[in-house]
Amino acid sequence: MEINHPKNIHLYILLLTALVFVWSAFRPADYFTWVLEVSPAVLPILILMLTYKRFQFTTLSYSLFSIVFILMFIGGHYTYDDVPLFERIQNTFHLKRNDYDRFGHFFKGLTIIPVREVLLRLAGLPRRFWLIFLSLSIILSLAAGYEIIEWLVAKMEGHSAKDFLGIQGDIWDSQWDMSLAFVGSIIGYLLLYRLHDQQLEKLR
Repeated sequence: MEINHPKNIHLYILLLTALVFVWSAFRPADYFTWVLEVSPAVLPILILMLTYKRFQFTTLSYSLFSIVFILMFIGGHYTYDDVPLFERIQNTFHLKRNDYDRFGHFFKGLTIIPVREVLLRLAGLPRRFWLIFLSLSIILSLAAGYEIIEWLVAKMEGHSAKDFLGIQGDIWDSQWDMSLAFVGSIIGYLLLYRLHDQQLEKLR
């Protein structure tokens, strides 16, 4: 078996993601919050698995998906307010809040690369202004949609959804989350688009 073959690398990425998922399900801080936090990651994973033979993403895109999903699993295990490393950072630097939630939203912006890939391969957009504009717009739409879902869950579940929201008393939390996803998408695009183009050429 060729270790460096893309399909094998994709399998290793999936196995790593699955291991973190299993770990996150073992004695989480709160099972209700865990279900709310990991569900938005589990559904895309199933879709990616079911569509793998028909549409295979680049290794870079799968890696970015995996990073985002793993961050969501960690947040689900501890709740976003109480991730230990970021609690330590909060206490060391006397910060007002545990910023793991915002860290995660920044990394969600990196999924602009898989979005870019879909637009290039399925929509056939040229590598010009509209590709960048639409990629950024989709990331912003997804970030806003996630905040709307959080709001709806909070309205339905009331106080029991407090840990899922993770606002920590900040009335501008949703705006911060969307802004950081947007900043992450811009930085991710600038840093990774050349590597992405190289992998797309190999995929062809």
